Amino acid sequence: MEEINKTAKEGRRQFITFCSSGQEFAADIMTIREIRGWTPTTPLPNAPDHVRGVINLRGVVLPVVDMRARLGHGITETNAKHVIVVVKIAERVIGLLVDAVSDIITPDIDEIQAAPDLTRDAESDFVEGIVVVDEKMITILNMGHLMDSLREHAVPGTLVA
Repeated sequence: MEEINKTAKEGRRQFITFCSSGQEFAADIMTIREIRGWTPTTPLPNAPDHVRGVINLRGVVLPVVDMRARLGHGITETNAKHVIVVVKIAERVIGLLVDAVSDIITPDIDEIQAAPDLTRDAESDFVEGIVVVDEKMITILNMGHLMDSLREHAVPGTLVA
């Protein structure tokens, strides 16, 4: 919620929405570098289940995280319709495997509600809030906290530095 409070003076924020496990999520548009079609990954030994592996993104080795698995909903059975959302926070870049990218939304800051404090463990740390758009509830993810949670689960030398 700190990010929401810091930007409250601005009044509005832009998010890209995406689907994973039948749920709608959103990420701050400023963290998204590109959206690309699904590319098979090269698996990494001893990586957590939510790390699908790595891909070569214009000469850079990019780790790909399965959002469905990271959110505790099982491994994604990929097909050509899946996409990789490339996210950059500070100097860290990762790909997020999601079902589809949906839309761009621009809610007023006061429309973003705090997530109920009923969630368990690290998942609650990267939920920034919830916004209702066209009667759909969209969970806003804090990409910085998501990156931090991935580092905590990483096998040394295999994920985000």
